[in-house]
Amino acid sequence: MDVPFSGGCACGAIRYTYTGAPRYMGNCHCRHCQQATGSAYFPTVLMKEADFALEKGEPAWYERTADKGHAMRRAFCSACGSPLFLVNGAGRGAMVLYAGSLDDPSGYEPSRDLFVKSAQPWDLMHPELPKSDGMPER
Repeated sequence: MDVPFSGGCACGAIRYTYTGAPRYMGNCHCRHCQQATGSAYFPTVLMKEADFALEKGEPAWYERTADKGHAMRRAFCSACGSPLFLVNGAGRGAMVLYAGSLDDPSGYEPSRDLFVKSAQPWDLMHPELPKSDGMPER
């Protein structure tokens, strides 16, 4: 993925930039992410919060407790509903972008499928990506 990069919501009310290299990219198939995206999975771009800048607008937030008890704060545009990014209470100093919110999502290269135990039977995952039932150990 080319750095720096930018993104935002569908209506243009919210814009962001990112100046660092992504730390991780992967597809999360957990039920919470399915509900947040309205799809089979959440294509995630993990990044350092210090390299992220909100350039325009202020997102609305939805907070939900994850299975392990920490807060998951998801940001979205209150005007058009586009999901933008999330702050995972378990990952200090990190943020996760929705790959679909990138201006050029063609640079998204997932390295794994996560929470595949929750994957929908109609979701055709890339057969060459490693799979895990949860979050892999670091």
